[in-house]
Amino acid sequence: MRHKMGYKKLNRTSEHRKALIKNMLNSLVKYEQIKTTLPKAKVLKPQADKLITLGKKDTLQTTRTLITKLQDEASASKIKKTLSKRYENRKGGYTRIIKAGFRYGDNAPMAIIEFVDRDTEAKKIDKIKTEKSKVNDNKVESPEETTA
Repeated sequence: MRHKMGYKKLNRTSEHRKALIKNMLNSLVKYEQIKTTLPKAKVLKPQADKLITLGKKDTLQTTRTLITKLQDEASASKIKKTLSKRYENRKGGYTRIIKAGFRYGDNAPMAIIEFVDRDTEAKKIDKIKTEKSKVNDNKVESPEETTA
């Protein structure tokens, strides 16, 4: 029986655990799919589902609660504008956990946690930005323009 065992501690202090969950939630909202260890994914799943449920209620209080929980206004606005609209007809179960084998170094069980009906282009957000910045840097640093 699991009486009085509310959550997994993940061998971390409470501050470290809260920061870890907050960072993983921000990454999950931004990329819509992340790879992590299985125990972390199991802790993250109910937290992410609760955030989407909060985002579906369109009030100022829920917006402020999202910003407080995520500490990132961009992630909170994505939940309010994009994800809540995507899951407005779904009553729950916004995320799924897929087991992904074991990590090479320490044989830890790995898992992929992702949103159901996720946007596959969301995973490439940072790659697109870095490619655009490289193209812009190459245009500025061409030797013909600097000598003329």
